[in-house]
Amino acid sequence: MIKLIKNLSKRDWIFIFISIGLIVVQVWLDLKMPDYMSEVTKLVQTEGSKIEEIIVQGIYMLLCALGSLLAAIVVGYLISNIGASFSMRTRKKLFNKVESLGMEEIKLFKTSSLITRTTNDITNIEMFVIMGLQLLIKSPITVIWAVTKILNKSWQWSALTAGIVVILLIFIGIMIMLVIPKFKIIQKLIDKLNEVTRENLTGIRVVRAFNAEDYQEKKFEVVNNDLTKLQMFTQRMMSIMQPLMFLLMYFLTLFIYVIGANLIKDALMVDRLNIFGDMIVFSSYAIQVIMSFLMLAFVFIFLPRAQVSAKRINEVFNTHSKIIDGKIDKSVTKEKGTIEFKNVSFKYPDAEEYLLKNISFKINKGETVAFIGSTGSGKSTLINLIPRFYDATDGEVIVDGLNVKEYNSKFLYNKLGYVTQKAVIFNGSVSYNVNYGDNGKKGKKAIKEAIKIAQAEDFVLKMEDKYDYHLAANGTNLSGGQKQRISIARAIARNPEIYIFDDSFSALDYKTDSILRKELKKYTKESTNLIVATRIGTIMDADKIIVLDKGECVGIGTHKELLNSCKVYKEIALSQLSKEELENE
Repeated sequence: MIKLIKNLSKRDWIFIFISIGLIVVQVWLDLKMPDYMSEVTKLVQTEGSKIEEIIVQGIYMLLCALGSLLAAIVVGYLISNIGASFSMRTRKKLFNKVESLGMEEIKLFKTSSLITRTTNDITNIEMFVIMGLQLLIKSPITVIWAVTKILNKSWQWSALTAGIVVILLIFIGIMIMLVIPKFKIIQKLIDKLNEVTRENLTGIRVVRAFNAEDYQEKKFEVVNNDLTKLQMFTQRMMSIMQPLMFLLMYFLTLFIYVIGANLIKDALMVDRLNIFGDMIVFSSYAIQVIMSFLMLAFVFIFLPRAQVSAKRINEVFNTHSKIIDGKIDKSVTKEKGTIEFKNVSFKYPDAEEYLLKNISFKINKGETVAFIGSTGSGKSTLINLIPRFYDATDGEVIVDGLNVKEYNSKFLYNKLGYVTQKAVIFNGSVSYNVNYGDNGKKGKKAIKEAIKIAQAEDFVLKMEDKYDYHLAANGTNLSGGQKQRISIARAIARNPEIYIFDDSFSALDYKTDSILRKELKKYTKESTNLIVATRIGTIMDADKIIVLDKGECVGIGTHKELLNSCKVYKEIALSQLSKEELENE
């Protein structure tokens, strides 16, 4: 929690000090009113008192109430401003932190959990900041100030008030011990609820296709019921506070008057009026003391939940990426578009066996190089080492003559045009998706050209708003092939040194695939092209084909060379094409 306080700005600290000053004024005005009430009581009981004197004391009380109200409104505004700005900055830092993490670190957290931490957890802390700042400042000041005013009134009343406070604190302590463990479970259940909801929405087509709505509903119901039961328990425990508060307050007031009545009965006639006035003042101050302790109790109820949320947020902040940025952010070599793997081996951090073993090859500028192999052979993992989504466990990955670890990540990414295995479409127009990120500097002409080369023009021009047609998140209003072509157009618009296509043609029909590759070859003849594919037809024309099998490189060469020299490649080819088709190629 203390670490997150660093997110408070100078402006927030100024607002906090102003709020402290106004709260002190508010408490002083609140505690001044019983004094005027006591004066009114004495004037009413004193013979010869003038009505004007009573009215003056009443006006003073009214001014105190109005002043306290005005101070409370200003403090509420300032504290709310602090809470909202604190939440905004924390959310922004958390979002940026997640973006800076490597693939290895992101896998430590579930997507649903990261969403909950960025929303619900930060909201919990914001609520604590808004309520806690006011109550933590006001309550101790009120208690100390009120106690100093009532200590010299009567030891019987003081003892009674102390006893009621002890009972209240014991009850609060028991309640906190019961509630704190539940808050930790609640946040995990919110993660789980978020995960189940997200899973259902993402896979809604599969759910419906398999008539699994009832199954998903039951799955959701189990998590929802568990969360509801815990929430009901904590809310019921907290709801006991209000009736208990009023019960203790009424008992306190009653017994103050009972003790006061006995004191007045045993006192001399001269002292009875003073005791009666003290009793009125004491009862008001005693109620203020009880209310202050109760407000502190609410802080201690909100604090555990905020602490749990703060711990979850700090877990993300304390996670550091193992991929450290290099310092090179400009071209320092004459090489351009070259890639070399030197004895590269790789295994995932939590794995015992290597996924890639001793891979070595070199790709020159302008070459089209394809990677093929059976499922799980390590094709996608291999090309993911180039943009440093992961670092090689052993060996070196070299781009333009330098180890990728030496590059600044932004400079390295600007060399690449990356099309993922699963086409990613963002919520926005066609132009927005093609002109995404650093592509945003491109003009309309470049966007249209990229869409044309990617063979997306035929369906884009048929859309209602053409290039301004709105695409839903994840491309739910596009077919698989259309999504792939928009993703390819995004990479083309970037005009990079190196293109990486990670099985990006799999959803295209053979005709579109063939035309697209021909157009792409003309446009990218000065660039290096890396293609991961499962279809032989997609990679036949590549300058070089690298065959992977169980993480090892078992063949490098052209299509014809590999048919004669590589058994694995020939088996893949024969599984897709007949001998006659292969011979005619």
